[in-house]
Amino acid sequence: MALPMLKSAVACADFSKTVQPYISQLNDLPPQVFQSATSPQALKDLYLNTNPLVSAFAFSLFLAPIFLVISEINRNYSQVDRAWSLLPTVYNIHYALYGHAKGVPTQRLNSLTIISAIWSARLTFNYWRKGGYTVGSEDYRWEVLRKYINPPLFFIFNVTFISLAQSVLLFTVTTPTYLLLLTSPIVTPDMTDMIFSQFMLVSVFLAFTADQQQWDFQNAKKSYQSTAKVPPGSRFSARDLDRGFLTKGLWSLSRHPNFLAEQSVWITLYLWSCWTTHTYYNWSGIGAVAYMALFQASTWFTELITAKKYPDYKIYQQRVGKFVPSLVGGAIGELNDDAGEKKKV
Repeated sequence: MALPMLKSAVACADFSKTVQPYISQLNDLPPQVFQSATSPQALKDLYLNTNPLVSAFAFSLFLAPIFLVISEINRNYSQVDRAWSLLPTVYNIHYALYGHAKGVPTQRLNSLTIISAIWSARLTFNYWRKGGYTVGSEDYRWEVLRKYINPPLFFIFNVTFISLAQSVLLFTVTTPTYLLLLTSPIVTPDMTDMIFSQFMLVSVFLAFTADQQQWDFQNAKKSYQSTAKVPPGSRFSARDLDRGFLTKGLWSLSRHPNFLAEQSVWITLYLWSCWTTHTYYNWSGIGAVAYMALFQASTWFTELITAKKYPDYKIYQQRVGKFVPSLVGGAIGELNDDAGEKKKV
């Protein structure tokens, strides 16, 4: 059977019962797909007879060499970035569709899929308006990193991390959805499901708000740099724009409120799976932990670059928490009164 026969919610989080018995399907899947390629019915049967976690993982592995080849041909390493906002929702839809096809209750999965689609819409829109889908567009951090890593080592880095690890990460962050699928016939949805789903929606809204505040600031800054005048109606002063980075709104509480909200979405999904499986922790947490680890590393690298560009950024780091608001430090407005170096715009 493609899904384990389970009698308790706790059993749904048991790796030995829900994952290990199906690992062998991963080796058999490629030749079976090849043999069934010309028959839609055979592909459908294969899909339904394959454990959904295994098929999702196989898809993430299938994408890795595609990302690698395209990035090496174009010498552009933001290929995974372009799919980042879409793949988690693809996996969540996959679990929901599988549940529908198997005839298990999907109310919880349906709610999650809608939230995931909203998450994708917000992140895709923000990436698009910043030019992320423009031909030749690349995350500036890859260019900086290439200056410190020679080409052979960067190729290895591309193979192991950029193309493979990141693709697998976008699968693992949704593995709690697999547990929600398994608990569907056992645990009836209740008010707590609404609480988790609403918290995920709030996190998406906060991320959108932070994105919009940053967008407004960057546009005002661009106009200020070209005209030497504060844009009419702007809520930013000349000193704000001279400083070069945003310190108002949510950004006065957190240096990366959008990242905080982004991580909260997937942490909440994991906690949702813990609640539904009646466990304090479970194996699917590896996705959320890996996601947070990636954000810690990428944020550290981003701030390393930013602090070199804007002298006042170190003061900002001292006074405002990286993700979680700091309980110590002066008011961020005091940055305007600090004597010091000439502001770098």
